[in-house]
Amino acid sequence: MTGRLKDRVALVTGASRGLGRSAAMALAREGAHVIAMARTQGGLTELDDEIKSVGGSATLVPADMKDYDAIDRLGAAIFERWKRLDILIGNAGILGKLTPMPHVDQKMWDDVMAVNVTSNYRLIRSLDPLLRASDAGRAVFVTSGLAHKCWAYWGPYSISKAALEAMVKTYAAEIETSALRVNCFSPGATRTKMRATAMPGEDPESLPHPDDVAAQIVPMCLGDFTDNGGVYKFAPEGLFKQF
Repeated sequence: MTGRLKDRVALVTGASRGLGRSAAMALAREGAHVIAMARTQGGLTELDDEIKSVGGSATLVPADMKDYDAIDRLGAAIFERWKRLDILIGNAGILGKLTPMPHVDQKMWDDVMAVNVTSNYRLIRSLDPLLRASDAGRAVFVTSGLAHKCWAYWGPYSISKAALEAMVKTYAAEIETSALRVNCFSPGATRTKMRATAMPGEDPESLPHPDDVAAQIVPMCLGDFTDNGGVYKFAPEGLFKQF
């Protein structure tokens, strides 16, 4: 298979549906071998079939992002097979419940922070040597405009995305002298199940399709994309740097 990412190895988390699935497909169409990680085995199997239908290849990793030992095992398995990782898309995330901050229960808080923040820290910890082993490692973490807008009732989600951005920018500063580049991608309002849950009265047809949004992640994974520590945002007219 030919493409801009031919022979590259890419890991996508939350790959069984929504933006993660679309990102996995976009990378596969460009020639990358996709390591697809998600909780849903059925969704991963369907993704595998779709990737094969476009001439691509995938490795399926059914695991919960809160299973940190599984993330460590994944790092070891990638090293054993490829000795490097060229692309990481940290997409997996959960919304939590929209509620006033005093009403946030401990379990919901812990779950949102575990998936949206801690699992990405564990990915960085496990995969950093593999990303540095690539000649042009690229890591893209999916954030949200809510990291800065901080709407009422969206507390845990907004806070988790703000923490994610701070972590990614810190990591970017630490790898500045390496060939690795690390950035955030903010998809904006997208036609996904999470968005429908948060905005039940909204017409999904009025929102961009995840395939269109994910297409703008691909340029951030290329060797000639050399920015580091930025927050990039989807726009119909093209990707632009927000921060």
